[in-house]
Amino acid sequence: VQQAQYLSCMHRLLRTHGQHPHFLLLVKMLDEELACIDGAEHAFYHQYNSVAAITHALVLYAHEEPVACGAIKQFDEHAVEVKRMYTVPQHRGKGLAGKVLLALESWAQELGYTHTVLETGKRQPDAIALYKKWGYHIIPNYGQYAGVTNSVCFQKDLMSA
Repeated sequence: VQQAQYLSCMHRLLRTHGQHPHFLLLVKMLDEELACIDGAEHAFYHQYNSVAAITHALVLYAHEEPVACGAIKQFDEHAVEVKRMYTVPQHRGKGLAGKVLLALESWAQELGYTHTVLETGKRQPDAIALYKKWGYHIIPNYGQYAGVTNSVCFQKDLMSA
């Protein structure tokens, strides 16, 4: 079920799914950027970032233009994994990624989850700074990221947030 939330007169958040055209547009831009950042390692990461299984996605609009997104998907019975966080370059530095992240956390709590996990790359210092700013702490790399030197994994307890 799609649901819009107005953050201000110029920003709106839409709760949607992984097949929404604006979410897919932003994910395409994210993948293009990550291909440049990750180089030869991009294929490894890309295989774990399919949107096919995403049923909970957010799109943030600025003046009705899709400018940021993020998603959550079940990680285990208590946690969701934050996926596909992206803000278009000309809208970075305005706090939009934080709004998306907090909205995803709120949605996860509504769904009954107690914490979030996520993975990002060490070559993405802005993403690392964002997660640390919002209370995420580094954990050992999980699952497919175990032993991957470019990956850094995070967790946040939503019950103490």
